[in-house]
Amino acid sequence: MADGKEDPAVFTSASLPSDPRLLATVTNAYLGTRVYRDILHVNGMYNGAVGDTHRADIPSPVNVRMTVPGADSLAETFTLNARTGTFSHVLRSTDFTATHQLYAHHSLVHLMAFSISIRRSAHTTQPIAVQLQTPFVPKSQDLDLAPGPDFQGAHYVYGRTLVPEVEGGPRPTVHMLWTPVPEALTLRGEEPERSWEFLTAVAESEEEAKRSYSEGLALIAAGSLHSSHVHAWAMLWRGCCIDLDGPLPLRQALYGCLYYLLSALPPPGNLGFLFHGISPGGLSNGTQGECYWGHVFWDQDTWMFPNILLFYPEAARAILEYRIRTLEGALRNAEEQGYKGAKFPWESAATGREVCPEEIYGAQEIHVTGDVLMAFEQYYCTTQDQKLFREDGGWKLVGAVAQYWCSRMVWSEEEQCYHIKGVMPPDEYHYRVDNSVYTNAVAQRSLNFAADVARDFLIPVPEEWVDCAKKVKVPFDAEKKYHPEYDGYSPGEPVKQADVVLLGFPLMHPMSAEVRRNDLEMYEPVTELDGPAMTWSMFAVGWLELKEAQRAQSQLNKCFSNITEPFKVWVENSDGSGAVNFLTGMGGFLQAVLFGYTGFRITKTSLRFDPVLPDDINKLKVTGVSYFGNKLKFTITKEEIRIKVTEPPRAPPASPLEAVLEGSGQRFPLREGQSVSFAAAAGWIQRSSTQAF
Repeated sequence: MADGKEDPAVFTSASLPSDPRLLATVTNAYLGTRVYRDILHVNGMYNGAVGDTHRADIPSPVNVRMTVPGADSLAETFTLNARTGTFSHVLRSTDFTATHQLYAHHSLVHLMAFSISIRRSAHTTQPIAVQLQTPFVPKSQDLDLAPGPDFQGAHYVYGRTLVPEVEGGPRPTVHMLWTPVPEALTLRGEEPERSWEFLTAVAESEEEAKRSYSEGLALIAAGSLHSSHVHAWAMLWRGCCIDLDGPLPLRQALYGCLYYLLSALPPPGNLGFLFHGISPGGLSNGTQGECYWGHVFWDQDTWMFPNILLFYPEAARAILEYRIRTLEGALRNAEEQGYKGAKFPWESAATGREVCPEEIYGAQEIHVTGDVLMAFEQYYCTTQDQKLFREDGGWKLVGAVAQYWCSRMVWSEEEQCYHIKGVMPPDEYHYRVDNSVYTNAVAQRSLNFAADVARDFLIPVPEEWVDCAKKVKVPFDAEKKYHPEYDGYSPGEPVKQADVVLLGFPLMHPMSAEVRRNDLEMYEPVTELDGPAMTWSMFAVGWLELKEAQRAQSQLNKCFSNITEPFKVWVENSDGSGAVNFLTGMGGFLQAVLFGYTGFRITKTSLRFDPVLPDDINKLKVTGVSYFGNKLKFTITKEEIRIKVTEPPRAPPASPLEAVLEGSGQRFPLREGQSVSFAAAAGWIQRSSTQAF
């Protein structure tokens, strides 16, 4: 859908950014690094106790820089190809082209690889030598590494992290094999072209590291190591894409956001490792003192998860499984603070215990517990995967969260409602406040969902859940018709980031269009302009709900000051401070398009749509939307909506879908391979009325 010939998914530059934090990242669900960085990280491998726990630094054998000393008039390019998940560095002269490619293999997640290729021009016969500069030393400040015997030409080290997250807790082991990197590679005079491949395999067992390395060698021998990675990325994009007829910078931003987020997702099928979630700066970042130490926040559940769920529910399930596995830690957190049930940590690592270095956030920013459960609710509503809840621990988590919220509320005789006191809202400029409107509303939603699931499973619903949900205070100023951020909030007080505006989306808290508008207008001018990058996306969604597309676009355009060149790496704050490769901001930006332009809303019984496009966008294509196992393609213009089922559910029972228009009630059966179209209007997708639940 190009308005020109430039590929919006390929980012090329003649130079690298001066700030190394802004270099492209290459990761998969298990392994990750920033290009030209001397360390890599493994998902879930942390070192350090509690507030000091951080991603363990593993020395990186793939940190190699290619040079050709003495070559005349070299042209140099650096490219991140988001379609193939590959970073490349090319040196080109009149005599030769040398190419260095680096990638984290998407489907063989224990492998990182790079290749060096030299191709001569037809007229030359001189040997061509490429120098390889690598600062690699097999030592780490976080691991007690020791050398082992070479394996199939690879060097080998192994060791454990130094300090467990909690006393007596596990110290994960790492095993790494890598192809030794020579100082130079030479294309001999009689050779027109040659490539050299270098592997790094990392795993938590010697057996897995050796198996992965051997598998990589076999693919090299078959000439298909890189092509198998490219194929895995092609399948990823085939199942998930957002593209539009519109400005190139917007299209590039979307592809960049999708690349970095998709890089973090576990591939389909049996993972062979435990997935430990997604941190704000991704797997490439999170060393000590950097990008929140690689901890997992609400950023994952609120800002990234909805995009992942709509395209890849299997990957979304892996995120929820991480929360289920850390439930014991959440139960301990609640108990230590004197409450019942489960309190998820503000910052989570391997155990679910609170690992935030500053106590105030862990003690007060409790909305994260409701944010976690909202992700479970969205998953339940779009998949009806009852196995997760009945057999795999989901129901225990849901019940524990409901129990926590009930124990956290206190009854106010004066106001005849429940209060939640002494919290920090999403707006972290304020703390120890009572009745944060967002916190209370998300608690109410948690309790309502828990009751719904109990009814579905024919489990008696505790009266306390119903009573607390019904009677919790959700602050509202009836005179000014807006939601105060908390008890005692004065209009005009500065706000750090999106807070009250989240009531409309993603919480979908009931309110009139007038109140929704008032909330947006009240908080937009007082929200920190240079604050966290996801904020303006949510204002954009709000204005799109109200059909003010241009006002929405002016909010979304603020996000571009957080996108750096040339590799579209986001920074948390527009002044460059905070986390880098800020997946949270990318997740918010994607939601502004995926839920904003389309009007998608996940409800108990449907996937609603109500599209609105800004003036400079003529067409929006969303490929791979997953609903009850069906994959859908939406093509939206200002005049028309076209929907096609591209894949039916893989597992029985089949769930035939239909589109229903809100105004007329007209129904359109959705059958595999067939498109239906109608004039652009609000409506929803649901199970066919014969099978409606």
